[in-house]
Amino acid sequence: MKHGGAEETEDRGIGTGSYPRVFSFVQDKGYDEKRVGFMELGVKRLSVAILGAGILLLASCDSTESKKAAHPPVQAMAPTATAATPQQQASTPATPAPAPTATPSAEPAKPQSQPSTPQQPEKADPVPAIIAETEKAYQAGQEDLKAGKIEAAKEDFNRALEILSQRPVEVRADERLQQEFDKITEEISKLETATAKDSEQLQEQQPVPAPIDETNQVEPAADPNLTAKAEANLKHIQSDLPLMINEYVAGYISYFSTRGRGVFEGSWTRSGRYREMILRIFKEEGVPQDLIYMAQAESGFKPQALSRARARGMWQFMASRGVGYGLRRTLWVDDRQDPEKATRAAARHLRDLYNQFGDWYLAMAAYNSGPGNVQQAVRRTGYADFWELYKRNVLPGETKNYVPIILAMTIMSKNPAQYGLDAVQPDPPLKYDAVKVDYPVDLRLVAECVDAPVEQLIELNPSLLRRTTPKDQSFELHLPDGSKEKYETAIASIPVEKRVVWRYYKVQPGDTLAGVARKYHISERVIAQANDLQGTELAADAKLVIPVSGAGANGKVAYSRYPTRYKTHTGDTVLTVAEDFGVPPERLRRWNRLKGNELHRGRVLVVYKPLAPGEADKAPRRRKRSHKSAAKSASAAEQKGASLAR
Repeated sequence: MKHGGAEETEDRGIGTGSYPRVFSFVQDKGYDEKRVGFMELGVKRLSVAILGAGILLLASCDSTESKKAAHPPVQAMAPTATAATPQQQASTPATPAPAPTATPSAEPAKPQSQPSTPQQPEKADPVPAIIAETEKAYQAGQEDLKAGKIEAAKEDFNRALEILSQRPVEVRADERLQQEFDKITEEISKLETATAKDSEQLQEQQPVPAPIDETNQVEPAADPNLTAKAEANLKHIQSDLPLMINEYVAGYISYFSTRGRGVFEGSWTRSGRYREMILRIFKEEGVPQDLIYMAQAESGFKPQALSRARARGMWQFMASRGVGYGLRRTLWVDDRQDPEKATRAAARHLRDLYNQFGDWYLAMAAYNSGPGNVQQAVRRTGYADFWELYKRNVLPGETKNYVPIILAMTIMSKNPAQYGLDAVQPDPPLKYDAVKVDYPVDLRLVAECVDAPVEQLIELNPSLLRRTTPKDQSFELHLPDGSKEKYETAIASIPVEKRVVWRYYKVQPGDTLAGVARKYHISERVIAQANDLQGTELAADAKLVIPVSGAGANGKVAYSRYPTRYKTHTGDTVLTVAEDFGVPPERLRRWNRLKGNELHRGRVLVVYKPLAPGEADKAPRRRKRSHKSAAKSASAAEQKGASLAR
């Protein structure tokens, strides 16, 4: 191919070898020197023109490539903002070849086709349509509730959740869908609780306020002296997070050093219970260990913390976000309140946010307000920097305060002596035994089995929304350290189906069978039968099974038709009286037309006692009265009791 190409070039008189060939040909023909000179000059000019055209063509290609490099495709998350690059001037080609060039004009320029980078049509937002469809089912459920159709309402709410979960957009990927999800699940939880109270003892555990709500309402001013000390100390602090001092961080250091000191000391004290566990999980998940101070700022290490926004638990998960990270939520259990499960979910969520934003401050902000809000703020401003977003006021107010609060907590916790906190000692680590249970059991019974206060069992099992383990799923029950064997021995004496309603009582010196029966408002015979007692004598330190109440074959508790009257004492509340008689608080309120929990001393309450299995329904003993009066009162009481005890 090389040889043939050379001959073709020589014949056309074009190329590097054309000039000497043409020149020799002219000499042979006898043309004069002047003519030859002109021809030689023409050939040179032609060569230069061709070479120049080639250079211009290459320059044009380079210009096009530089334009493409100057305008990269739009990313979903821009880590930095760059100024727009002005378009380069298009070079004019030596030959009249058509080229797409942008020229200024008074009229709008027509769009030019660029097949190499076609512009994709903007997709319609599917979220409003999903929410509209979900709302139809939700509103149908609300209408069924008003009409008293409880089961139909449950079906409507469940259908609303199915609509959200089966659509192409994931719930956790959009803040609007998360809010819709949280609203529906909250309604389902309230409905399940309301319908269950009449048939089971479901006293709900009370949440505690999240400290972050109180702190977020404060915008403290920085103390110059404190700021100077903090800045000087910062260079000596070692942290796996980027730490800094500015007026916003210094303001919260001042707050936690003065009027917010109680908030800081309480959270610092409780941190000892969970610190070892949190640092272990963070190390396993590969996230900075100093992120532990997020929990200190948000919940004060209170597993049952609940914010005004309905975020729950030590790590303040919203329901929908928690579900996305494997935290289940039922009538009985909320894993957001399980310290270990929620910590692992928080570590994974924070790791995902850092991978998205590439910055721990932005990851913290997104943890608080949702990644969508932070991503939108970055896009609006072009700044992927938390402090720039702060100054431009494009983040929610509580999110703006959130990062400075955490940094202040971290800096103070890293050097407690400088802030007068060296005398505040963290609690010892929370240790416990774990036992897997696949039956419902009341925490009061568990506490009686291991001789521990029920408050300790509640603290060890904060994920339980009620004082009963789930009846339809297994549960890891946490017991006081070293008490597993003791519990398993004691619980074996209680029938599995009675572990929600029966009690376990340790006999105290001076106790009698009659006294214990009065304490639990049941007959001596029932206690004797349950414990195979032959007489009325009770041995000191003996353990008695107390069949407080029982359920029939249909699983429902049977109540007496005859009322028992109880005169309240100082300190009595609806909850304590209901607990003493083994009845749901809602029933006690309904029987006596009560609201709230407060009771005044000396009030006489009507109680329809639950019946133990096989126990005959008998009218309580009364003072002797005339035959006619007694018969009339008994008849009226029986009729009223049959109605109210339903």
